[in-house]
Amino acid sequence: MASNYGSKRLVVGAHYGFRDWLSQRVTAALMALYTLVLLVQVLLPGPLGYDRWSGIFAQQWMKFLTFIVIISLAYHAWVGMRDVWMDYIQSVGVKLVAQVATIAWLVGCTGWAVQVLWRL
Repeated sequence: MASNYGSKRLVVGAHYGFRDWLSQRVTAALMALYTLVLLVQVLLPGPLGYDRWSGIFAQQWMKFLTFIVIISLAYHAWVGMRDVWMDYIQSVGVKLVAQVATIAWLVGCTGWAVQVLWRL
């Protein structure tokens, strides 16, 4: 006959925390690199107006880089907000509503940003 000693706590892997931590750092590094690329484009000599902005984002490589950064920003925000909701909201129902609202908001903002990007 087996005896049951100790708690019946379900232990989940700590690797989830590392994955989230690493994804936050990678997306932050991508956004920082993008900011530097954009600053170099903006600080080049010449007048800064609509034509210049349009010219910067008319290049296919810049559209692609901007698209990657938009996705990175949305994922970065999701990981951060999900952790906030999980840490500070105790009610499962309220937590679910907050997470679904966050996902809806981020998907909407991402879709809008991509639509604006491809109009240029």
